[in-house]
Amino acid sequence: MDYQALKNLVRRGEGSNLEFKLKTNHPEKIIRGVVAFANTNGGIMLIGVGDDKKIPGLKYADEDEYLLVRAINKFCFPRISYTIERVQLYDEREVLVIRVPRSPTRPHYIVPDPADPDNKKAYVRVGDKSVQASREVREILKGEQAERQIRFSYGDKERMLMQHLGEHNSITVDLFASIAGISRRIASRTLVLLVLANVLEIHPSDVMDKYTPRAIQ
Repeated sequence: MDYQALKNLVRRGEGSNLEFKLKTNHPEKIIRGVVAFANTNGGIMLIGVGDDKKIPGLKYADEDEYLLVRAINKFCFPRISYTIERVQLYDEREVLVIRVPRSPTRPHYIVPDPADPDNKKAYVRVGDKSVQASREVREILKGEQAERQIRFSYGDKERMLMQHLGEHNSITVDLFASIAGISRRIASRTLVLLVLANVLEIHPSDVMDKYTPRAIQ
């Protein structure tokens, strides 16, 4: 990528596949975005670009790249595939371009302490933000990799679910559990299965995931 291509990319602004970071002094925020891109549809992280679309670049790109590579390799599990290139600016500063493809081994997690692997968090991309993935989102990511036929029975709880969706178009796990008079665990599993069966769509959020009927293609 040359400087002109970089400027054209920055002009688009941040979105579901593009994020800007001015510096690397908070590498945990950067690797959160890397994990979110890998868990969703891939994306590009530009280091040395501000939220205001200005491109000051990095003065010590070697050090910044070293810190980022170390953080990604140490704290992301399973290992994430990515590439890093540099764009030279006019004043010897550089911008780091991290390209992260959609991963075939999702979900990926950040494990802050390798000695405590159960303490892990996954992230997904929602608009221009990286949000923590709920238990349901993580189960859906796992299920999408399994490539098996999803079967479910259509009973009373599914009938009540579809009736509610017909009237209100969206539902949450807790609301479904309340309406159907079932445990949250069963409500969660039912909604996950219906997403994997392409009956519903999940809309992740850092507050509360919502489920809607999947649009007929």
